[in-house]
Amino acid sequence: MSENHGTHLFLYQGLVLRLDDGAQVPKAGTLLLARQVPALAHGSVVDLGTGCGLLALLAARSARRVVATDVVEACVRCAWRNALLNGFEVQVDVRLGDLFAPVAGETFDLVLTNPPQMPTPRGREAGGDEAAADDGGPDGWAILDRVIREAPAHLKQGGQLVFTLFDFLGEQNAFRRLKEAGLSPVIIARESQPFPRLARERLDHIRLVDAEQALPATGTPVTCERLVISGRKA
Repeated sequence: MSENHGTHLFLYQGLVLRLDDGAQVPKAGTLLLARQVPALAHGSVVDLGTGCGLLALLAARSARRVVATDVVEACVRCAWRNALLNGFEVQVDVRLGDLFAPVAGETFDLVLTNPPQMPTPRGREAGGDEAAADDGGPDGWAILDRVIREAPAHLKQGGQLVFTLFDFLGEQNAFRRLKEAGLSPVIIARESQPFPRLARERLDHIRLVDAEQALPATGTPVTCERLVISGRKA
């Protein structure tokens, strides 16, 4: 990394996270999900797209075993260093790979993820690791669909997939997809958050895919709802 970047520290609930190797500062969706982790994490946990490792480290405080995966090599290095820095190098196993690929054949009590889900017009993909942390394909569901489809094979009986969702992707849309995957859906948290800058830039396109009309028909929204949704394996 260029010597001009220096080292950035992010402090959260007693954790010290170094962000000096390509990982982004945890955004609003991750922080909303982070507030749910203490009540959710037990047994075995996998954190998909771990970034700097925040969710994995929080889960390690109460879970027996935590695996964190990320497709970006710099994020894997960052999360591993943060596990070491915070004394969780034994509890947290950080692996390089795309979503569930690094945990093939393994099952968990909890799958956590704050996946890329910003609707992205065709031809507008920015490219690079930073853009990949946001771009969710034309309707925002490109990564989420894969997570939901593949999650049941990696969940123990009674285990749950827990993920964040922008309201303009559709609550009922999410419930339908979870039910089709054999998971029982429920909203476990929601909050109003500032409307993201990238969403403002793509507002016309997002309105085209906002089938449940979560956004106002005119004007630029100031806020949007962010949900935390669980799909439980019966």
